[in-house]
Amino acid sequence: MSSSYSSEKQRVIDQFRRHVNSAKADFWEDVDMPLVLGRREGPFVWDVDGKKRIFNLHTNGGTFNLGHRNPDIIAALTDALLETDIGNGHLISHNRARLGARLAELMPGDLDYTVFGVGGGEAVDLAFKVARAYTGRSSILSARGGYHGHTGLAMAAGDEKYRVPFGPQPPGFAQVPFGDAAALEQALGPETAAVILETVPATLGMPLPPDGYLAGVRELCDRCGALLIMDEVQTGLGRTGKLWGFEHFDILPDMVILGKGLSGGIYPITATVLRTPLEAVFHADPHIHVSTFGGAEPGCAVALKVLDISAAPAFLEHVNQLADRFQAGIAGLTAKHDILENLRQLGLFMGLKMKTTDCGPLLSLAAYKHDLLVVYANNDKSVAQLLPPLVIDLEQVDWVIDRLDRALEDVQRFF
Repeated sequence: MSSSYSSEKQRVIDQFRRHVNSAKADFWEDVDMPLVLGRREGPFVWDVDGKKRIFNLHTNGGTFNLGHRNPDIIAALTDALLETDIGNGHLISHNRARLGARLAELMPGDLDYTVFGVGGGEAVDLAFKVARAYTGRSSILSARGGYHGHTGLAMAAGDEKYRVPFGPQPPGFAQVPFGDAAALEQALGPETAAVILETVPATLGMPLPPDGYLAGVRELCDRCGALLIMDEVQTGLGRTGKLWGFEHFDILPDMVILGKGLSGGIYPITATVLRTPLEAVFHADPHIHVSTFGGAEPGCAVALKVLDISAAPAFLEHVNQLADRFQAGIAGLTAKHDILENLRQLGLFMGLKMKTTDCGPLLSLAAYKHDLLVVYANNDKSVAQLLPPLVIDLEQVDWVIDRLDRALEDVQRFF
């Protein structure tokens, strides 16, 4: 134990170790990153003892797209709590109706229906259920190295290391390499109900889709009769400089998964957005799928405010200005530091590709010492994920670049 901890911080760590997750507490102490979240505001979080302020370049996969404790989001929730509670998923809801209509307005094509959930895994599970019910088929194809959640069907679409420790998994799932249209074509068959892809797979190290790849996937699905599900949990809501990441690739998915940022970092809510024909799976029994907390009415108010902010043209323009500033700053870092190979970037969805898989964990540690929270891609540890809040000032980009420079110097010295 570190004697530099305040008594309050040590008490929290010990309590967490005894009653929540002992291995996680040990891990963070062993790597000397024992951050215990205290105050938080905008792009910053403070350690519980107030001794350290950290700029959040992780944002929990975009959960804090609009910063921590965004005052507009808090106001929307506060107002909603004066009139509503969670509500009842069996009944018609004014707030869910408003949110569903707003999502339909902002989505392309006939993506007009939404089923609400609480977590991303639940939203993905529902998409698979709809795909199987609508097509009468059972097989789901996903990308190797991607990630869609830790719940039952969502976990079955993920990599073995997330599945194997928990015993046998449901049948009907297979994986192909991301970006390999030929491998996907070979794997598609008469039993394929759906293909699910992240627009840019974060856990895989943020590789951008090759030119024409997603359009080719759409064509292959149409030819096979399979549905295309785009997981926009991290790339949606303005993160890429467009409201939806898939808009960069001129495709219309059959379903879109939204989460994380839809919560405003304040109230958990997710969405599975469906093209109109798919809603027919609920006609025979409209109560066949119910989520007690999905689409909770205060969460709908929060999500509506998130959409209003994120869809504004000036907001998206600002995201693209920030992206240009990061691109220029990181170009300078790439020229300076041999360990840094390139920047993988779609708007403010960014990955620093480095020379070895040791670099990601080392950069996370070095960045923490320079007051940045940076997390490496778990399925490609040579890539550090950079997901700053979308509401920061242009000048704060320069501040971040300066600290990344210092952190990269520390990693370079290690080698």
